Amino acid sequence: MVEVPAYLASREDQVRTGWVKRFRPQLWTVDFARPMMAAVTAPQLGLVRLDLDFLTKGDLAGLIWESEDRWSHPLLAYATDRDYRGCRLRFDWVSGPGVMALDALNGPVLTLEGRDAAGVARTWYVRLWNYAVVSGTSAAISLEFDQLRAGFGTDGEPVYAGDIDRMFISMVPVGFDGSSGALAAPVSSWVELRNLRADGLRTMLAVGDAFLPPHGLRMSSGYDDSYHQAPERLIEQWEALGYRALANHYVGMSHYYALSHVGAGRFEVAGGLCGAAVAWHRRLLQAGGEAGFELILSLSFELFDANAPAGWAQRDKDGERALTGWLPPSTLLSPCNGQAMGWLQGIARAFAGLAAETSQLVQFQVGEPWWWVGQAGKPCFYDAATVGRWTVETGSTPPLMADVVGGRTAAERAFLDWLGARLAEATLALSGAAASVTGAGYRSHLLFYAPQVLDVDKPELWRANMPVGWAWPAWDVLQLEDYDFVTAGNEAGMARGVEAVDARLGYPAEAQHYLAGFVLNAADAQKQWPLIAAAAAHARDRGVAEHFLWAWPQVARDGFTWLELGPAPGAEDVMDEFHDVRFPLDTGFEAVGGPGFSTQVAVLASGYEQRNAMWQGARLSYDAGLGVRSEADLALLLAFFRARRGRAIAFRFRDPMDWTSAPFGEAVSAEDQLLGVGDGQALSFQLVKRYGAEAGSEVRRISRPYDGSVRISVGGVEPDGGWTLQPGGLIRFEDPPGAGAEVRAGFEFDVPVRFDVDRLQISLSGVRAGEAQAVPLVEVFE
Repeated sequence: MVEVPAYLASREDQVRTGWVKRFRPQLWTVDFARPMMAAVTAPQLGLVRLDLDFLTKGDLAGLIWESEDRWSHPLLAYATDRDYRGCRLRFDWVSGPGVMALDALNGPVLTLEGRDAAGVARTWYVRLWNYAVVSGTSAAISLEFDQLRAGFGTDGEPVYAGDIDRMFISMVPVGFDGSSGALAAPVSSWVELRNLRADGLRTMLAVGDAFLPPHGLRMSSGYDDSYHQAPERLIEQWEALGYRALANHYVGMSHYYALSHVGAGRFEVAGGLCGAAVAWHRRLLQAGGEAGFELILSLSFELFDANAPAGWAQRDKDGERALTGWLPPSTLLSPCNGQAMGWLQGIARAFAGLAAETSQLVQFQVGEPWWWVGQAGKPCFYDAATVGRWTVETGSTPPLMADVVGGRTAAERAFLDWLGARLAEATLALSGAAASVTGAGYRSHLLFYAPQVLDVDKPELWRANMPVGWAWPAWDVLQLEDYDFVTAGNEAGMARGVEAVDARLGYPAEAQHYLAGFVLNAADAQKQWPLIAAAAAHARDRGVAEHFLWAWPQVARDGFTWLELGPAPGAEDVMDEFHDVRFPLDTGFEAVGGPGFSTQVAVLASGYEQRNAMWQGARLSYDAGLGVRSEADLALLLAFFRARRGRAIAFRFRDPMDWTSAPFGEAVSAEDQLLGVGDGQALSFQLVKRYGAEAGSEVRRISRPYDGSVRISVGGVEPDGGWTLQPGGLIRFEDPPGAGAEVRAGFEFDVPVRFDVDRLQISLSGVRAGEAQAVPLVEVFE
């Protein structure tokens, strides 16, 4: 696996902190139950806006402030403070038509969840109208937390404000009665908290103040996972963590569209975007533009199944709808259904129109389009629209396939090719719809998911799901993702995907993007994030135009942090960090030094010790001055020192005591060091040297092997080729070593070091007199 400059941060890693005002508008969230929709934005200083789409008489949206920051990246999170005593929150309340007024029976309520003074869990309900002045739709509200009383009136139980977990303001539509019945007509409205401010005690919170330089890795996110947060908050955090210039935003499959009641409590898509999604995405695009981001808007054929009309879904031969593994499930729209495709094209035009308001260049992606294949390889090729179109065009019924596992007959291959043509037709039409409202400034993207299409058990599925109609230059950019391969460590699958896409679709590297991700479960973070980071680095190294992380919610949850420090991408006249030259041998072999560690030792009053190892492995240091014995040596050293700019540039150094994989004094063999054990999927193995046979021995990464010295064995056999040495000491095989096969290596190596001074204190007379010169060197970690 490639070593990458990334780690998983925690709040304890906040090196720098600042202060943020409690109740800052960008830090509120919103939540609600389906089928309604709501969005929170912070369009200007001191303003929280909530856009609302009510559909039933039981819809309720909550505008939430949490004492613990659960949504920010750990390096940017605000400190937890549950004590609100002495604090006052003030704002001007203004609500639009259709929202229940402050003075109504079911008007807005402030709910506080926490514990009372005795530590008993409690929830208090405070009627906002009791703290409002003027009217039910436009009022000044002042909430002194020490003075709040629960209940309908002002003489209820006092709220204990010293231990609050969260508070939220609930809003309901006019006509609310708590039932699931549909409103007579959908209500699209809004509420604003204007001139929001906090004063008194405890109004400032410590907050992480990380700000990383731009590193070239881009961010991906999705509306379905971020709808509850203010878009301004997302943009701020992406920028702070070094993800600049370009972001990929998936509009989702369940929150962006307007709905209408079709009877029996069911709501289905109708028309275009809902008001909340329009408001949220408009602010995402505006805030992104202000921060220098271009956004790629991604729309897929996936739709929340509960809202999809019956005839729109792909179906298998038994008439069962295509259902994904999400709970609750989504379905896939049929590329042959004219109504479904017409509706989706209208959505594309709506999103592209929003982007055109704020950008000269509209970037639009069709995300992961495919014919769905369900459990046991059962294909969903047989919805009525698809069967009907095939029958009209060919005069025959399509061949029925119970599965697509294994080889296919000639008739089945012809049907698969036809399905691929229809998929290409539908996706290009969708992109064309987006382009139609943007003028000349348009860039099309296709996101291709390799594992679903290139399953070795389904060798003919590529005909339907990787059609030749997508070949270069049908799209401006081809985006590739393969996260199932990545998180399984299946490097062979990753390589096979790249090869297949290049061979069939023919996009040059400069017209490709790569999306690396994602970690579904937090329990897998330590294992899977290094694999994802390595995949992103590998894509960068093979020359793709852009590489992205998928996706922001998991990045924030797990604290993933990319630390590729240095000049901004594209910067010119950058000094090299490493010169691939070796310190003069004759001088180097006289050096003295060796490994060192950093250990904190605390001696307790009892005399016992507590020890904390600060470094995972040793760091080497040397003094090469003993090798300077002549004027020629001195001249050589001075020239080498000046070429390295003192401490600025690292170089190779041959450790006179430790420079091969073999035990000291023995010859190098292909069996010296165990690199790993094959699993039939992994292609890459890092050169390492192990010190000590007992448990807890040090495993040292070798990043600078000597060219031409490396020997490899697999299962005890030294292969004749089939592998290459990559930068950083990485061995990459053409075919993955078999499961259980030990991969071993022998090699010579150098230590990457730098001078540990910017000024040499040497004298010609001292050299002539045989005095030792000080030439300190120190290892650099790569």
